[in-house]
Amino acid sequence: MKKFRITKDMNMQALLAHKPELAGMLLSSGMGCMGCPMAQMETVEDGCRAHGMNDKEIDRFIERLNKEDEKRNKKEVKKK
Repeated sequence: MKKFRITKDMNMQALLAHKPELAGMLLSSGMGCMGCPMAQMETVEDGCRAHGMNDKEIDRFIERLNKEDEKRNKKEVKKK
């Protein structure tokens, strides 16, 4: 099975549809993407830039999202 990886060019709405459990991280970073009509058209990078993040901050944020996703996946595997 191919490993899911969040990238800058991923559509924000697609990310939330596939990984709704990461919504809290978006909210805590000031991004209310769940209710934003722009989430349908924007990439993760677009959303981050709209909320004032620079290139380095975007890269760190995406890495944090991926780490949180991996951590949650490991917990799910242990439950099974």
